[in-house]
Amino acid sequence: MMEWFSELTSFQKMYWVVTLISTLIFLFVLIGSFIGADTDDIGDIDTEIDADTGAGFQFFTFKNMVAFFAIFGWSGIASIDAGNSKLITIIISVICGLIMMTIMAALFYYISKLTDSGTLKMKNALNEIGEVYLTVGANRSNIGKVHIKVQNSLRELEALTDNDTDLTQGTVIKVIEVTSNGILIVEPQK
Repeated sequence: MMEWFSELTSFQKMYWVVTLISTLIFLFVLIGSFIGADTDDIGDIDTEIDADTGAGFQFFTFKNMVAFFAIFGWSGIASIDAGNSKLITIIISVICGLIMMTIMAALFYYISKLTDSGTLKMKNALNEIGEVYLTVGANRSNIGKVHIKVQNSLRELEALTDNDTDLTQGTVIKVIEVTSNGILIVEPQK
């Protein structure tokens, strides 16, 4: 192995060193991602932000840089083996590395858009159909509970009605209004 490495030119040695080191780090990052370690969060300060700002398109991250050097190295070695000149090899390596960084940045950007905060937005219950669980008193006399599917999840929520009769358990209802304090105004489904 050492004999093979000593026979390489300094240009080839540089590519092999960059390739082996970056590939090793890439494997650690990959394994860490699978077991739940997130290397992009090193040194982050925990803050609470009420706005949904998203991750944005992050081009220069640790993962992207590792991927750049891994692809840079392997494409450079392939270019050297193909007999290309040093300049062509460097150009091909840089272009391949930048393409990989762009792909990874886009991938993580779009993956971050797939997340769901899980926060219940009561306005999404409007016009949904559900079923009374605990009796809802007539003319808003008693708060009851209804089972209703909101944001693809079955919820048990408080409800009132303007109906002249109580809505008893099992009655199919429709949400016609959501109050400012999150109580549903329902009516029997016709």
